[in-house]
Amino acid sequence: MSASGSAQVRRILVAGNWKMNLHRESAQAYYQRLRTQATDTKGTEVVLFPPFSLIPLASELLQETPVAWGGQDLHPDDDGAHTGDVSALHLLDWGATWVLCGHSERRRDHLEKDDLVARKVAAAQSHGLVPILCVGETQEEHDRGDTESVLERQLEAAVPQGKAPWTLAYEPVWAIGTGATATPELAQRAHAFLRRTVSSLADAEVAAGLRIVYGGSVKPTNCEALLQEADIDGFLIGGASLDPDSFLDIMRRCGTFV
Repeated sequence: MSASGSAQVRRILVAGNWKMNLHRESAQAYYQRLRTQATDTKGTEVVLFPPFSLIPLASELLQETPVAWGGQDLHPDDDGAHTGDVSALHLLDWGATWVLCGHSERRRDHLEKDDLVARKVAAAQSHGLVPILCVGETQEEHDRGDTESVLERQLEAAVPQGKAPWTLAYEPVWAIGTGATATPELAQRAHAFLRRTVSSLADAEVAAGLRIVYGGSVKPTNCEALLQEADIDGFLIGGASLDPDSFLDIMRRCGTFV
C-alpha cells in the first residue's frame, strides 16, 4: 500500500490472533498446514499470535517458514512476583518476534489502562519485540460520536518515540466477534485519523511508514475491499484465523495487492 502523501510503500501485514483457542493437536495440524501451504507469502508479512502454551510448538514447526509468531500480551517487567504473567524474556526464549499490547479484551477483562499499555509497548521495544499497539472505541463511544477522542487519548498515552519498529491496530470494539464490520469508508476515516495523530505525536516520516492494520470481524469476503483503502495496511484477524483454510484464503487475497 502506498503511504498517504508519500511514495513509501508499506508491506501488508496479515496477523492471526487465536486468543484462548486451539490446543496442541489442532495447533500442530494448523502449523503443519502452514509449513506446506504458506511457502510463498507473495511479499506479505504473516504472524500468528497463539496462546503462550502453543508458542514452543510454533518455534518447533514454523522455523524456516515465512510465518512469524508472537505473544498475545506481556508484563512490562522482565521478572518478578507476577503470577500467571509472561514477560518479554519468556517470549524471546521461544523465538517470538512480535507481541500484542492493549488488545481490547485485555482492556476490558483485565481493566488495563492506557499507562499500563504504554509500559508494555516500551518493554517490548526495549527487548527488540515488535509491538502491535491496539486501539479502538466501544459501541457506546462509537454511538456518542467519540471515536476520534478515544483514539487520540489512547495514542497520546502509548505512541512510542524513536525509530524502533511498531505497528498500530485499529479494532473497533463493537466489531470484534460480533459479525459486524466497519465499512471500508468508516475504517479508512479512522485509519487516516490515526496516521495524522501519530504524525503530530511522533513525526511525519514515522507516520507515513507506519503500518495500521484493521481488526474487527475480518473475513475472506471483506478483506479485499478493506485493503483498497489508502491507509489500511493489513489485518489483525480473530475468529477467521482459527480455520487454516480461511486464514490462508485471506493471505492469498492480500497477496493480490502486493
